[in-house]
Amino acid sequence: MAKGLETLIRLNEWSVDQKRRKLGEILRLIDGFEAEARKLEEDLLKEQAAAASSPNEAGFLYGYYADSVIDRRAIIQISIQQLEKEADEAREEVSKAYQELKKYETALEARKKREEAEIARKEQLVLDEVGMQAFIQKRA
Repeated sequence: MAKGLETLIRLNEWSVDQKRRKLGEILRLIDGFEAEARKLEEDLLKEQAAAASSPNEAGFLYGYYADSVIDRRAIIQISIQQLEKEADEAREEVSKAYQELKKYETALEARKKREEAEIARKEQLVLDEVGMQAFIQKRA
């Protein structure tokens, strides 16, 4: 029966690892979108500086650029929010899988302790019997 628990533990360890990888991928995607948002803001500041330095040439085009930046910023924010929800769900899945794994590990540990206690009890019975036989032989 301990073999069955060890197999369950290995399967659950694999499951926890898979769920952690999924969470890691989601978090990397969030980081990527946040980096893209920062780059977008930096580019916007550069364009604002360029438009301010030559308002006649860039002023007309800057409005279109600013609109596209606003749209891209909104899309990035929506994507980040969706990924945050997915990350929360993935964290919950990791937590549940980890709790399940710990349950099996605790059961295996308890089973091993019971088996060790039973072995120790049997060894003590044998030693008691040997001691009683030695006592009886000395008295005889």
